[in-house]
Amino acid sequence: MEADCPIGVFDSGYGGLTILKNIARELPGYDYVYLGDNARTPYGTRSYDVVYKYTRQAVEKLFEMGCRLVILACNTASAKALRTIQQVDLPRFGPDRRVLGVIRPSVEALPGFTRNGHIGIMATRGTIVSRSYLLEIAKLYPGETFRVTQEACPMWVPLVENDEQDSAGAAFFVQQHVSRMLREDPGIDTVVLACTHYPLLRAQIDRCIPAGVTVVEQGELVARSLRAYLQRHPEIERHLSRRGLVSYYTTESEEMFDRVGGRFMQLPVRSKRIEL
Repeated sequence: MEADCPIGVFDSGYGGLTILKNIARELPGYDYVYLGDNARTPYGTRSYDVVYKYTRQAVEKLFEMGCRLVILACNTASAKALRTIQQVDLPRFGPDRRVLGVIRPSVEALPGFTRNGHIGIMATRGTIVSRSYLLEIAKLYPGETFRVTQEACPMWVPLVENDEQDSAGAAFFVQQHVSRMLREDPGIDTVVLACTHYPLLRAQIDRCIPAGVTVVEQGELVARSLRAYLQRHPEIERHLSRRGLVSYYTTESEEMFDRVGGRFMQLPVRSKRIEL
């Protein structure tokens, strides 16, 4: 059978483009379909039921568009919807469909970064309240002692989406949250940027992080994890099409998505508007 399936990448908005950029760099030549639910963003302030409903609708749309493998490039969707979709919805979609998230790859990589087990998680309020990182760390490393400090950074996403990541306001809010996290645990040696928008604030974050503290972005971790996943699952990989095509879809303004998305991807973006 001819390979005819792109890899689907979903996010509530623009942040997942940082994941797509890394995946396409790690796995060049494959076809990708990106879907941003910009009309209903942000997801972080919404209930579990609403996030699950919206995420399921997006996954169904990507399956309809020919994707068999979908990456939830959104920490909130991964935290609030992934497990239910995998356990409840995938059986009715068929055994050849897969949906993966960004939290597990990030947690799996932690032992390669931390030296003392003191970890900081910087994320949206929705991800922090879900306790998904705490639960995943406890599940993967039940016999190990990690001290995890979580810090919700509600202003960081609006700053990035309004192209204010280099502003004095961004510097203030980044300093505020980094300082508060480090006051709670001065021993932190590894900080996970657990929101896909946050890499665009990396220059500001680096100015506030002490020497010797490692800052971990999710994009490269998710990309490497996906490569390993495809190597373990040739029955999925052989269906993936390889024409080097990337298609972008948004539920909001095409013009706005192209302008903001181009900043995230650092290349021209041309999207199409769809409804979920």
